[in-house]
Amino acid sequence: MTSLAHKVIFLTGGASGIGEACAEAYVKAGARVLVMDKNETSLNQLMSRLGNEHAGFVGDVQQEADVKSAVETALARFGKIDVIHNNAGIASPSKPLDQTTENEWDSLFSINLKSVYWTTRYGIEALKATKGCILNTSSMVGTMGQENHAAYVATKGGMSALTKAMALDYASFGIRVNAICPAGVWTPMLREWATQQPNPVAIENYLDNIHTLGYCPEGDVIADVAVFLVSEAARFVTGCIMPVSGGAELGYKK
Repeated sequence: MTSLAHKVIFLTGGASGIGEACAEAYVKAGARVLVMDKNETSLNQLMSRLGNEHAGFVGDVQQEADVKSAVETALARFGKIDVIHNNAGIASPSKPLDQTTENEWDSLFSINLKSVYWTTRYGIEALKATKGCILNTSSMVGTMGQENHAAYVATKGGMSALTKAMALDYASFGIRVNAICPAGVWTPMLREWATQQPNPVAIENYLDNIHTLGYCPEGDVIADVAVFLVSEAARFVTGCIMPVSGGAELGYKK
């Protein structure tokens, strides 16, 4: 198993879904984690499972002061940060561009993209000290597009492009920057959306069938690749937009 022993990982949006799976996988691989999430109830439940060697921080990635305080807390608690995993994100609303309100647009960009600005601004010196790495949770829709999700697609396209720019900017400090790109993943948010559709069974079949490997996965398949990308096994990988998509982007199927 890939080892993250002695690594300290700062993870945003880690109390549920893909982030929760990543937090558990990081801990299993030997890392210590600080998980930042605005959902206090879910965060407390996660931290009770992870144990006292790890830390939770209730905060909003849209807020500069919250991110600054979370980074400071991680450094005070663990003495260093080896990895920043920018995972916090939202996917709603499901609308074309002209039907998206300004508030909806701003919220998506603030949470999904500007949050990376704040974590980098306040965490980059810690990463320079450890020659650490940054992992961004992007999405295949940022490359492929998606119907009726214009603002969300724009944020994920921006995330993938930003990852490459950051990889270039920070390589001279020994800092690697990569992105992980799921297609469909069964998270609580996706399950809730599926149950709200007129035909939930048809939606489940659709989500299985868009993946060439034949099923929509749980978050653990994303977490396993995340562990690799932040580990020394990926020490010569940077600027990579890594699909973990079951082949969803490969083309037409029968």
